[in-house]
Amino acid sequence: MAQAKVEVYLTQTCPYCMMAKQLLSDKGVDFQTIDVTGNPELRATMTRLANGGTTVPQVFINDRPCGGFTDIYALEQSGQLDQLLESESEV
Repeated sequence: MAQAKVEVYLTQTCPYCMMAKQLLSDKGVDFQTIDVTGNPELRATMTRLANGGTTVPQVFINDRPCGGFTDIYALEQSGQLDQLLESESEV
């Protein structure tokens, strides 16, 4: 079964970024990290893709903005995160 495409925009020192990575790792999710530390152009791209979200982390599942750690944690608690992660990437 194909897995969803997951990307995490983050900075190196952000504790919420570390918690988001840990949550996804604990679930066995393969994800790509995109470090925006000191890169205003990449951070601007993240903000545009996140519909104005400027804080890190910003988590995207199949290119859908899912918010930061507290957002994906809430999705996990409600059981919706698994549903998003099981959906195949539209390639």
